[in-house]
Amino acid sequence: MTLLSALPESLAQTWPPFVLVAGLLLVGVAAADDGLFEALASRIARAHASQLSVFSAMMGLVAVVTVIVNLDTSVVFLTPILLHVARRRQVSEVAYLYGAVFMSNAASLLLPGSNLTNLLVLASRHTRGVTFAATMVAPWVAAVLITWGVLAWWRRGDWGEGQASTEPAARLRVGAGVLGVAAALTLMLLTASPALAVLGVGILVSGVHVVRRRFSARHAIDALSPLTLVSLFVLALVLGALARLWHGPQALLGGVGAWGASALGAGLANVVNNLPAAVVLSAHPPAHPYALLIGLDLGPNLTIVGALSAVLWLRVARAQGARPSPATYSRVGLALVPLSLAGALGALYLVTPGSF
Repeated sequence: MTLLSALPESLAQTWPPFVLVAGLLLVGVAAADDGLFEALASRIARAHASQLSVFSAMMGLVAVVTVIVNLDTSVVFLTPILLHVARRRQVSEVAYLYGAVFMSNAASLLLPGSNLTNLLVLASRHTRGVTFAATMVAPWVAAVLITWGVLAWWRRGDWGEGQASTEPAARLRVGAGVLGVAAALTLMLLTASPALAVLGVGILVSGVHVVRRRFSARHAIDALSPLTLVSLFVLALVLGALARLWHGPQALLGGVGAWGASALGAGLANVVNNLPAAVVLSAHPPAHPYALLIGLDLGPNLTIVGALSAVLWLRVARAQGARPSPATYSRVGLALVPLSLAGALGALYLVTPGSF
């Protein structure tokens, strides 16, 4: 096989994931312009509940948004909202700030479209969302709960201060964006190849918002990052073709078992980013795809370079006047990543012991 002959195979692996993610990001932009995320968050912020309960509810919101419309959409739109909630309740924003990215990464295990790496690794399997979720729901629950627990314990001194927000609850318009979220979720759950259909939904709801002058160009640029997506697509295409000429990753993954595959995915993600890592490690069908995904999805909580979501989070947080620190990110990640990997892999073993 030559590089030119490997390119079509690499293209077949890479275009559906990127098309699906583009569609989800368009749906996310429209949902944000409908006020979906802000309306839900403002109602939580106004609750006369303990600060830990409010933080927990916001982490739940991050997890749900990540599952449905992708972790990058979650980071772009929810980081400013979480910071606003913390400030309005007069509580330290640190847990909310880091929770936005850590929980987005952790919650991206549940559906194929929740994380681009899921789609890249499983591209050849054409797995329906419900089938994927049935396997990953236990690891997802474990990762989400462990991430919440680490963050709550780390900032345990914050939960006795602050007060409920007195701002009026933001209004939710049940428009094209909200309907687009429901349609995209249905397509991802019930179809094995939802990429073009979800992209069509994204274009449709965006078109409705453009006509009604609700579509935010700034949100679109922040969420879609067109140049970034195109650059990543080209990188994934080339790396996928090169990896098909080399059977080293396939042989290595086949010999290390499920736990080793997860560790390898996590380690490589923190060296070269999880998207290139996913392409290289899945150019040939991996022996332990679900364990590998746990490493690729959760491993980036160790360093800021591990995932696109963290890079977007850093940019958005700084634009909101926050002070995210890569050093703090890694210090928390040193505890969070081993615990969440072990918990998720343990849960996966309980569900599918034969795969180990």
